[in-house]
Amino acid sequence: MAESGPTPSPAAPPTRSPLFRAEQFVWLTARVLEQRLFAYHFLHGAPDAVEAALDAYRDEDGGYGHALEPDLRGPVSQPLHTAHALRVLDAIGRCAGQRVERVCRYLTSVSTPDGALPAVRPGQRGYPTAPFVPVVDDPPSELLATGPVVGLLHRNEVWHAWLFRATDFCWRAVESLEKSHPYEVEAAVAFLDSAPDRPRAEAAADRLGRLVREQRLAAPDPDDLGAYPVAPGYAPGEHHFPHDFAKSPASLARAWFTDGEMARSLDHLAAEQQEDGGWPVRWRRWAAAPTLEARPMVTIEALRTLRAYGRFVG
Repeated sequence: MAESGPTPSPAAPPTRSPLFRAEQFVWLTARVLEQRLFAYHFLHGAPDAVEAALDAYRDEDGGYGHALEPDLRGPVSQPLHTAHALRVLDAIGRCAGQRVERVCRYLTSVSTPDGALPAVRPGQRGYPTAPFVPVVDDPPSELLATGPVVGLLHRNEVWHAWLFRATDFCWRAVESLEKSHPYEVEAAVAFLDSAPDRPRAEAAADRLGRLVREQRLAAPDPDDLGAYPVAPGYAPGEHHFPHDFAKSPASLARAWFTDGEMARSLDHLAAEQQEDGGWPVRWRRWAAAPTLEARPMVTIEALRTLRAYGRFVG
């Protein structure tokens, strides 16, 4: 009888792709809404399932609450929650019809005298809230809250009386920006990318890009972050990169950066994926639950940005 040879070593497991690792992270940690969003974007999931999950956050006043935006806890509707809900509806092609009409009625009811949105209304008082989110009795109009909502509604060709005044506010706010910070610039880009007056939007974006360069609000070289200051009030190391402003090649903000800068930015984004498959939260962390709930959202956004630039197929 012939002697048997050495037992062969088991084959090495196949290399796990970034998308596979992210999927495992989402199934492990995400809320039902983000699980269904991931399935919609990357696994051919149905939009009805996403919409059903989103309904759990909807309030009777037409707005959204219940910590849909994780840094605002509690049941009360807030403009930031409602903006988040509209982003979800836009992502699945459902930003239309009676649902959005109800949302617009809510936005009208909570807007400031100039037709804009505050970020957080005083009803938030008494519920756990991130310490960097001020809750005041008479909240001001905020481009941060208004710009993304107005841009999204224009992109979906939603027409409502509230939009006229809110659009005028956004134009005034964007065209008068002098000293700004990255999140406000991102809100301005979200408005400009879908504003109906394209020549005016392109001119405003060109000016805004120069402001971003002059104030060093974007870090185009991730290997030299010391050259780019973090905005006041932001977490240590909370830098913003070209991909944060130009989330797709179609964005007006894409023209602010060279091909090399954008490539380095996307390389940096891809490299941020952590051992557990998710991407990190870069803003200030203040409690365990909001961070846990935010990471799947950040992970899905990172994957969508990378895919928009041809870095992922899925």
